Amino acid sequence: MWAILIGAALIIGGMLIFFSSTLRRRSTDPHQMPQGGSTLEPRHQGIRFLGVSQNWQALTIIAVGALLLAFGAYS
Repeated sequence: MWAILIGAALIIGGMLIFFSSTLRRRSTDPHQMPQGGSTLEPRHQGIRFLGVSQNWQALTIIAVGALLLAFGAYS
């Protein structure tokens, strides 16, 4: 039972670390879109912030949590 609880906590913690850069960012600089209208989305970001090289710590924590969940289910 403890392995399942610790695994779930690690997965939730890993997800918080994974999205911490997005959660900390302030979006108070509205700018105009080429199609018209204003948006709060950052300029020229793409999905590079979700890359493995920048988030390997969070992915490792999530993987360890998933292993604990898998092995905790069989014990």
